[in-house]
Amino acid sequence: MKLPSKCRRSGLPALAFAILAATFANLCAQPAQTARPSPAWVRDGVVYEIYPRDFSAAGNFDGITARLDELKDLGVNILWLMPIHPPGQKLRKGTLGSPYAVCDYYAINPDYGTEADLKHLVSEAHQRGLKVILDLVANHTAWDSVLMQHPEFYKQDATGKIIPPVKEWTDVAGLNYANPQLRAYMIAMLKHWLDPAGFDLDGFRCDVAAEVPTSFWEEARAALTQVKPDLMMLAEASKPELLTNAFDLDYSWPLHSTLNDVLLRGAPASELKRSWEESRKQFPTGSLHLRFSDNHDEARAVARFSIKGALAASALMFSLDGVPLLYNGMEVGDATESGDPALFEKLPIFWHPKERPPLRDIYHGLIKLRADYPAFHNDRLIWLRNSDEANLVTLLRLDAQDEFVVVINFSNRPITGWVEVQHDRDFKPVKLAGLPEPPPDCLPLFRLGGFDWRIYHRAAK
Repeated sequence: MKLPSKCRRSGLPALAFAILAATFANLCAQPAQTARPSPAWVRDGVVYEIYPRDFSAAGNFDGITARLDELKDLGVNILWLMPIHPPGQKLRKGTLGSPYAVCDYYAINPDYGTEADLKHLVSEAHQRGLKVILDLVANHTAWDSVLMQHPEFYKQDATGKIIPPVKEWTDVAGLNYANPQLRAYMIAMLKHWLDPAGFDLDGFRCDVAAEVPTSFWEEARAALTQVKPDLMMLAEASKPELLTNAFDLDYSWPLHSTLNDVLLRGAPASELKRSWEESRKQFPTGSLHLRFSDNHDEARAVARFSIKGALAASALMFSLDGVPLLYNGMEVGDATESGDPALFEKLPIFWHPKERPPLRDIYHGLIKLRADYPAFHNDRLIWLRNSDEANLVTLLRLDAQDEFVVVINFSNRPITGWVEVQHDRDFKPVKLAGLPEPPPDCLPLFRLGGFDWRIYHRAAK
């Protein structure tokens, strides 16, 4: 399709009705249950996941504290520390063992520093307006955990032998939440880390939360709210009932799986819309999801998707409703091995990889756009019809003040296409730092290179 020499308004007389109909359909499709309200700092946040072992050459808390100004400048405002406790040595995996095989919930891995070092890190983060949450592994412990003196705290087979929570997880033993004493122990431990007079942490990311009974999480949330009313609880799960009373947000695992299908296995880009809509039907109204394309369980996004593909994935994650995540090193395009078995070694982030675009500037621009415009913080999202649903994702984010059209090419080929949106001629391309000056295309028509994306803005009238 050849673009005209002058911009013109497209004739889409039924589009206003279509947008209203789509919005009404989304509302009707949502279940009757309502998600628990989340603190504003969570809903408006950008999470930055830190693996202390790999974040710096020293691999300790001081290495994180030294870079807090850089993280503040990047724009993230919630720091998630992967488990900080001593890893178990019995039946450990790899050279150093998994941080998710915890030996003592009350102790700190001496490789990371002291209690004073952690308190200093949290205090310095708070002074910069950054929140800090701790990774909680509540489903299992290491085989040499201090809790092994209470075998009744663990799952056992018919012979009374303690067993892993999953057969393949040979380095950990499963905890038994049918035991009320275990529940009391875990809740007291969680309070210990939240206590404003102590470590003053701001909440928890809860590992494999769906494998721990929902009743425990609801009991824990009620108790922890008494210590810190505006704490954050993030569930590594995709289980609707967890968001009713216990958690503020969960993982958008189904969408992430679909993203892999699209970028790695040739599924049509329209599957992303289908996955999003399916979750909207299943989850309580107002549910908040963590939007991610990279984390410690996966090979790095730049290795899976290519640099341009990883940026296209990030553009979608930062444009959707929910809370976006950056995994440490993502902002420079680090491609160091990640996930199992690299998780069990020390593989420091390479902060200056060769031949990368200015990724930090681009991520800073995306974060700033979200911070400047509340339209990205609400759940008003409309998927827009476009000329090539198999390769293009087009969506609208809006509130009473602003409207944004996001156009993403999920193929590696250039595309000339169109998108249906009301007031199309009023939308202007947004200039983001690190990206080339956008061409003065007028919607509804656009040109995009392979894996290119663009954001357009209009002030609502």
